[in-house]
Amino acid sequence: EVRLAESGGGSAQAGGSLSLSCMVSGLTGLTLDHSEMAWYRQAPGNECELVSALSRDGLSSYTKNSVKGRFTASQDTASNMMYLQMNRLLPEDTAVYYCAVDGVLSKVPGHACGPPRYLGYWGQGTQVTVSS
Repeated sequence: EVRLAESGGGSAQAGGSLSLSCMVSGLTGLTLDHSEMAWYRQAPGNECELVSALSRDGLSSYTKNSVKGRFTASQDTASNMMYLQMNRLLPEDTAVYYCAVDGVLSKVPGHACGPPRYLGYWGQGTQVTVSS
């Protein structure tokens, strides 16, 4: 069984820092070696948005413009862990954060993160709340 388990998150003041971790289990071999690890978030009333993505081989990456210079995604391939270090947090960073492997849009309409709108493997989400 494939499982993604997030930890971390919580509450912080604006300007503070939080760290998220995600343990990936149940994916091995070629499937994992060619996967893309990503962090998404969804704020109330908003669409799911991609925050950061890393290819497992480390050759390609993406970071959302509004978090560049503040958020850093990383991975430890030996232990199948993903991380998102969030610094200089802003109230608009408040959202539920999800880790995902190979999360791509399906043809199912909607606004939420995870299946059925997205394919791939998803964690359950962890709340990040930033107060001003």
